[in-house]
Amino acid sequence: MGKQDRIRSVPIPGWTKHDIDEWIAAAGLRSGPLFRRIDKAGKIHEGALSSNAIYEIVRQYAAAIGLEMAAHDARRTFARLAHLGHAGLDQIQLTLGHSSILTTERYLGVLQNLRDAPCDHLGLTM
Repeated sequence: MGKQDRIRSVPIPGWTKHDIDEWIAAAGLRSGPLFRRIDKAGKIHEGALSSNAIYEIVRQYAAAIGLEMAAHDARRTFARLAHLGHAGLDQIQLTLGHSSILTTERYLGVLQNLRDAPCDHLGLTM
């Protein structure tokens, strides 16, 4: 669930789905939140982790490998890597939940590429 109560469907790689399925099976989850609190005794609780708790976990792991992370760094990195990998702007826009493609362009810092322009990919010869 995103801003303005928009439901977001985010595609994930097959290896991520595999790992999630393994976690669900190991934790014996049947429904409810995926990310849950586990106490020191190993008991899995019903309530979801807050977005702040998830951010803190990611931040701590990043610090352990020498990275400093701000709240939107992973989101921006995902978008930029997807763009560098030639994902369409429209697909990046949908994944990020932007209502306007202009927001996505600003987010990515997209500039016109005159060395590899869209007209170079039309497949036309004269």
